[in-house]
Amino acid sequence: MESRNDPDGVTLSPHERLALWGIEAGLRQDRRLARRMRHPGTRPAWLPLSVAVLTCVSLLLLVTGILTSDLTALWCLAALWPVTVLLAFRMLRRAADAGGRSGTWP
Repeated sequence: MESRNDPDGVTLSPHERLALWGIEAGLRQDRRLARRMRHPGTRPAWLPLSVAVLTCVSLLLLVTGILTSDLTALWCLAALWPVTVLLAFRMLRRAADAGGRSGTWP
């Protein structure tokens, strides 16, 4: 008779147990998965906050550059705007990924 290690009372063949142990060993080595499993609902709030701050600073530099024609303000805007757009797309991608996992995405 085979041992019943599963709390649901499911009996696994030796081959299935070996495959399951291999899968579990691979999952145990994934540190990112382990961190997500320890804290499943928490996400750092730095990304939306940084996008909001960078957008405000970019708009301020844009207005300052237009009103004063200061090259320093325009060059700072040229350096800051791509970073702002990149982080905004990253934030939108995370929101879309989270929506797809929860089943709300069509």
